[in-house]
Amino acid sequence: MKYLKISTAAIAFALIVFFGCTRSTLTTDQNGTSLSNTTGASTTSTSFTSTLGMLTALCNGSSPTSIDVLVCGAATGAPAGFVLQWMLKSDYDTYGWPAGATGPASFCQAVFAVLPGCTTHLIPPSGCVSVNIGANPYNTCGVSSTCSGPLVCNTAYVFRTYALADPASGADKSVFSNTIICSTAPCASAGCTYTMGFWKTHGPTGCASGKNTNAWPVSSLQLGTVSYTNLQLCSIFQTPVAGNGLISLAHQLIAAKLNIANGASGSSINQTISDADALIGGLVVPPAGNGWLAPSATSALITALTNFNEGLTGPGHCD
Repeated sequence: MKYLKISTAAIAFALIVFFGCTRSTLTTDQNGTSLSNTTGASTTSTSFTSTLGMLTALCNGSSPTSIDVLVCGAATGAPAGFVLQWMLKSDYDTYGWPAGATGPASFCQAVFAVLPGCTTHLIPPSGCVSVNIGANPYNTCGVSSTCSGPLVCNTAYVFRTYALADPASGADKSVFSNTIICSTAPCASAGCTYTMGFWKTHGPTGCASGKNTNAWPVSSLQLGTVSYTNLQLCSIFQTPVAGNGLISLAHQLIAAKLNIANGASGSSINQTISDADALIGGLVVPPAGNGWLAPSATSALITALTNFNEGLTGPGHCD
């Protein structure tokens, strides 16, 4: 991961808000000892009469280069947004969380602020918001970070969070949450394939059985001419074929595309993938839609894709 040097006792976040948002300045030190959210040219001090409840952070899946963290609010939520901090667990074990402006090179934090026109990271009372660390460009409205770039595969990180002060309600920032430990997924094996069954049980929420983590290298794929999110792709994996050749074809096509995105050579299967996409066209795969294909029209493509995913053709199966 690429880290930016922290040069003062206070980290200044200047958020230029696009699409009609106004300018907001967020200022905090690494322990959140002072963070104000002011909009416009003038800055006013706020006398807080209450304190927001402590947030909870939960691991919510991972890829080899990123971790999803679920941030949940107490009864007071996080009406002004929140700050998330993280660092390598190995650094945390040695140094703990930084007490001031300096800390280990792996220490990072991101502000997910609620601003006029930017309410994506507003946590309602007892609600939750999921954020990605590692694949997040931190350039959307209300979002800024001291770090950028992917996380290290097969590596443990620690996270903590707190709710930003809400001058509108007179509530001061919350205390820090408990520290949690989340790990990135194992490093991708170069040049080999996994079966559809592997991807079905090592994916996002709904596709991660037991203690498996999310090993999917992408968050969306296109089948035919239709784009699907990772959660929609997971729901397709969970849908029984029930005599629908489109569903059976989608199962193996998704797996093949995940294998290629994960580093496997697709030279032996690219034409089959193109043929499968052409056959699917604009059909929407159940349960996202009600598309259907006769098994006789898909059987040859399914066989070729299955052989690729299972290592009978192509670069071979990952041991």
